[in-house]
Amino acid sequence: MMQNGPICLYCERDSDQVPLLALKYQDVDFWICPQHLPILIHKPAQLADKLPGAEFLSSSDVHVHNHD
Repeated sequence: MMQNGPICLYCERDSDQVPLLALKYQDVDFWICPQHLPILIHKPAQLADKLPGAEFLSSSDVHVHNHD
């Protein structure tokens, strides 16, 4: 079945099933649901098969804080 509207790039649910957040990456529009947003933030390599180049995105596991 071909999906016509936006779907979560991870779980492939649509906006009738979950809220979707829009994101733009490499000038392409993608959608992700709030449940899977932490994957994009903390473990983007897990999206490599769904988001081209995600394996090269840095994880937020390492935080650098500059306290003056």
